[in-house]
Amino acid sequence: MKTTLAVLALTLIPSFAAAMGCNSADHTKQVMSCAMGSSWDEGTQNCVPTTS
Repeated sequence: MKTTLAVLALTLIPSFAAAMGCNSADHTKQVMSCAMGSSWDEGTQNCVPTTS
C-alpha cells in the first residue's frame, strides 16, 4: 500500500508542477529579432534601419 501511494505521488507531482508553470506571466512575452542592419525601436514597437 505504501509503495502504491509513493508511486502515485511521484507520478502526479511533475504533472502538477508543469501545469502550474504554464500560468506564469512570462509566457506572454515574445522575442523579436530584427534583420541585419536594423534594430528594435521601443517607441514604434518595430524594427528600424540602423543609422551609423
